Order: sequence, then structure tokens, then C-alpha cells
Amino acid sequence: MALRRCLFLFGLLLLLPLIAGPLLSSAARAQDLPDLLSGLTDSDPKPAITALMASDDPQAKAALAALAAGRLYRRLADNAIIIGEVDGNMIVVTNAATGIVEDMAEPADLELLELNDAAKADLAAAGLGAVADDTPKDFASAVVALNAADFAAKGKAIEVLTQLADPRAVPVLRAMADGRLFTRKSDGVVVIADRSGNEQRLTLATTLEAAGFANNAALDPVVVNNNLRIVLREAVGRLGLLSTDAAQRRAAANALLEGATPDAVALLREVTPKEANAQAKQAMSLALAAADLTDPAADKQRKLAAVATLTSSTDLRVRSLIQARLSAEPDADVKAALQSAFTSVQRKLAVIGWVANIFQGISLGSVLLLAAVGLAITFGVMGVINMAHGEMIMIGAYATYVVQEIFRAYLPPSWFGGYLVAALPVAFLTAAVVGVAIERGVIRFLYGRPLETMLATWGVSLILQQAVRSVFGAPNKEVSNPSWMTGSFELVGGFDVTWNRVIIIVFCFLVLGLIALILRRTSFGLHMRAVTQNRGMASVMGIPTARVDAFTFALGSGIAGMAGVALSQIGNVSPNLGTIYIVDSFLVVVFGGVGNLMGTLVGAMTLGIVNKLLEPVAGAVLGKVVVLVAIILFIQKRPRGLFAAKGRSADA
Repeated sequence: MALRRCLFLFGLLLLLPLIAGPLLSSAARAQDLPDLLSGLTDSDPKPAITALMASDDPQAKAALAALAAGRLYRRLADNAIIIGEVDGNMIVVTNAATGIVEDMAEPADLELLELNDAAKADLAAAGLGAVADDTPKDFASAVVALNAADFAAKGKAIEVLTQLADPRAVPVLRAMADGRLFTRKSDGVVVIADRSGNEQRLTLATTLEAAGFANNAALDPVVVNNNLRIVLREAVGRLGLLSTDAAQRRAAANALLEGATPDAVALLREVTPKEANAQAKQAMSLALAAADLTDPAADKQRKLAAVATLTSSTDLRVRSLIQARLSAEPDADVKAALQSAFTSVQRKLAVIGWVANIFQGISLGSVLLLAAVGLAITFGVMGVINMAHGEMIMIGAYATYVVQEIFRAYLPPSWFGGYLVAALPVAFLTAAVVGVAIERGVIRFLYGRPLETMLATWGVSLILQQAVRSVFGAPNKEVSNPSWMTGSFELVGGFDVTWNRVIIIVFCFLVLGLIALILRRTSFGLHMRAVTQNRGMASVMGIPTARVDAFTFALGSGIAGMAGVALSQIGNVSPNLGTIYIVDSFLVVVFGGVGNLMGTLVGAMTLGIVNKLLEPVAGAVLGKVVVLVAIILFIQKRPRGLFAAKGRSADA
């Protein structure tokens, strides 16, 4: 028995090192890592480097990689070894022992760890020195490297893309600068994301091919710091200046107007004389003038020439630049030229501001016209105050949202731009059917009782709003613009016009023309005008007034649904969308004249332009109050509006 116990204890002693050894070794390594890192500051760091190479701790490998890249520092305050990433004038501090990002530090608070030749040779032999060249060599690998773990590698990838001068790099780098470059969590692929409704429309960054849609939760952003933003702006500018597309060259020159490095200025001086496109050349000249004006080495003549060039601009950035230089310019002649240029630019911007306000007024007027024209028809023919008219607009907007989601879910991405065209008849028919149901189910029993009609339709509007909340939920739904409605163009210097506004204005007048054609060139229009002028006589002549009422209400409601399609392109879709426009719609109808298309057009445009002209002076709320008071006073003088209805019923 004693012999057995001795043999058991002897075996246990043999197994104990095998069991405890790895645990003790791991604990020792965890405890020794800060000591090993501190050893890098010794006069002979070779033992510490050798020990770190032998370690299987990932933090040890990261520290060696940072040491080889020249990013390992000693913090003077506590002698801790940290990994530093330059960000502007500061350095992002990551604890080398723990891998935790701690804070930002001034460069003066840190000491860079430098290597002797022997240590460099050891790192090179381990594949961590200068011989290890991980610089991407082609476009695809450089795009992938934009999502590298450290900012230095990202900067290297941006440099490679700039040197390759591939035009595909411009949208990629611009997306990175704008915060629209992501990686898909599912496969790590780098994509450009553009918001489309509640999702993101994806484009493969390596090929610029469409890649479908994804939720925000499925994407990780490619992070940039202040240094990289400056590098990106410079890269986009340089690549754009060498592009074969005049629009990209102009955009690049505009980007360099805010600031350009000496290399970019030299490239501008080289390409500007060769530029054939007038607008691109003008933008390049402005960027050069801005660089000359802020160049401390520029002489007086160069500055005066730069001021003369900038005087022709109407860019807000030019005004800010001139205003900033006014207080800093020591030369009296240049300062006087700057003052004259500032006055000239300010005067031009004031004129452009008026033009912009008038355009915004026309845009608002077109929206009011679309919202009010259906109401003008039903109000004029039937004399019905339809408080649910705004909900017909809402139904058209939600019909657009449904069509968009169907296109997105069941059709190829290349077909997505056609959803808006398909949404027009769907919205018209949906709103028209709901309108007929309201007329047949409620309004036809209340003809000749305006107060009861108003209260009943108000109740219907509340029911429709709650029904939409029950089906679609209370949160707003975003309807994205098709590609052919996105973007803008410069109408006047400094004033950009968006395509969606222009298309809505054109669409508004097309709808108005179509309605005028129906009223003037169809038998239904003839019957509608007859009922409007004298309902009793029209009935005696055999016109089915009840059917005309139903079809008129359907037409007015359908037009409101088409207005909802247009409104979905300039704002969010919500259950309260119709209530925003119902009051303004009634103001337009009353001001222009009941049942008169020309009056509705003039009333909508007048209200839209006057509102936008008053907003800069009186503010949006006070401006609406002024307009409301003016209309009340006008109605006191002309109760039938600008264009009074004609006929026996109107005279009665």
C-alpha cells in the first residue's frame, strides 16, 4: 500500500508541470508584456524585440508592426508604450499592452521610439521592416485597402489611387470623404451607399456596378480622420483635374477653391491654359486666384490680378474669402480692391437671392396648384367643402411608397427608376376610387347642407388618417428620388436648381393642361361646365347630374392623388401630409375664384411667390399671417375671387 502511494505521488509530481506549465506561462506572458514593451526603450532593444517576436500575444505583434512603421511612442507622463495615429495636429493614443484607444495627445507629450541598425535588421528579417512592402498595386486592391486597420495604410491606398489616375477612383474617394463608403458585414466587400428610402442603395466600389440594397445595420463605415479628409479633398481635386469629363474637372476645381496644396496649385497652373470648356476654365481660374490671394509669397500685382478675377464670381465661398482677407491684408491698394470686390460680389448675391426666392416661390406655387386644382373642380361643380381632400393627397403619396417597395422587392435594380412613372396611374386610380366611395357613401346625402358636409368630410379625414397609421405605422416613410430626378444644375452663379423641383413644376403645368383639355374638348367636360353654370337647367336638358358629380369627385380626388406623387419627391410621407396643404389649398381656390382653372393658377403662383419673398424679411410664420390677412381683406372687396364664376347659378 505504501509503495502504491509513493508511485501515485511520484506520477502526480511528473504531471504537475505539464498541467500548470501552460497556465503559468500564459500568466507570465500577460504580466511580462508591459515589461517587454518597456524594454524597447533600452539602449539595446534587441532582447525585447526577440521576446516580442516569440510571443503569441496579438498585442505584441501589433506593437512590433507599429514599431516597424514608426508609430510606436513612449508617453512622457507615465512612460507607457503606446501606438500613435496622427490626426491633424494631434495623435490618437492606443495602449500597446491592452489595445484600448485611450485619448488624444500632443506630439510634445510623446517620444517616438527609434531603432538602431541591428534592430531594423531583426524586424526586416521577420518581415516587419522596410522590405515588407504591402502597398497595393492595382485599382481593386487599393480600394480594398481603403478599409485598412490604420490611417497610414488608408493614406497609402489613397496615394496609390491618385497615382493610378483611374477615373473610377473619383466617385470612390468622394464617397469616402462624404462618409458614404462602407463595408458589408456579410462578406467585407467595400461598397458606396446612397440613401434610398429607409435603406441604402449599394454600388460596388471596385467595379462601380449596382449591388442592390441593404439596411444600415448590415454595413460598417470606413472611418476617416481629419488628416485623411484633407488628403481625400486633394486627391479628388487632382484626379478630377485630369479627368476627360468637363463636369468632373469643374467639380475638382471648385473643391480646390477652399484650399489647395502647392502641388495642386502647380497642376492647376499647368492644366488651366489647356482647358477648352469655358465653365471648367472659369472654376480653375477662380481656384488659382484664391490660391494667389492667400499665398504669403505673392506680390502686389498677383494679388490685384487675383482680386480682379474673384470679383466676377458669385460663389459664397469667394465672398467669405474676400471678407477674411479684408482684415488681414496689410497693403492699402490691395485692401481697397478687396473692399470694392466685396461690395460687387455682395450686390450680385443679393440679386441672385431675389431670383432664388422667385424660383422657390414658383416651386411652392406649383405644389399648391397641384394640391388645389382638384379641390377647385369639386368645389366649383358641386359646391362641396371637402375637408378630406388633403387625405386624397396622402393616399397618392402612400400609393407611391407602395409602388416603390414593389419595384425594390420584385424587379431588377435597373428598373427602379421607372417606379415613379408607374406610381402616377396607381395613385390616380386609388385616390379616385376612394373619392367615389366618399361621394356615394357620404356626400350625396348632404348636398345643400354645407356645414354638415364639412363636418362629415372632416370625420372621414380622421378615419383615413387612422387607417393609414394602422396599415403603415405612424413613422414617416421616405420615398427616394429616381436617378433621373436627382442632382442639380447651376442656373446662375451660386444658385443651384434641383432637378426634382424643375420636373415637379413641369409636371404641374402638364396636369393643368390635361385638365383644361378634358374640360374644353370632351363631352364629360362639357357636362361638367354645364352643371357648374346651372345645375337645374343641365338636369332638365338630360345631363345626369348625379353621375357628373361622382365622376367630378373622382377626377378631383385622382388629381389630388397625383399631387401626392409629386409631394413624395420633396418630403417625407406621413399620415398628416394632407393637413399641411388643405388650408393653403382652400386659400388658393377662394383667392383665385371658385371653379376657375386660370384663377387657381394665378392664385397658387401669387401665394407661392409672395410667401417666399416675405420669408427673408418677416420670417415664415409671420409671412403666412401677412398673406392670410391680405386675402381676408381682398375677399371683402371681391367675394368671388380674382376670376369670378359666370352663369345663372353664380348670379343667384
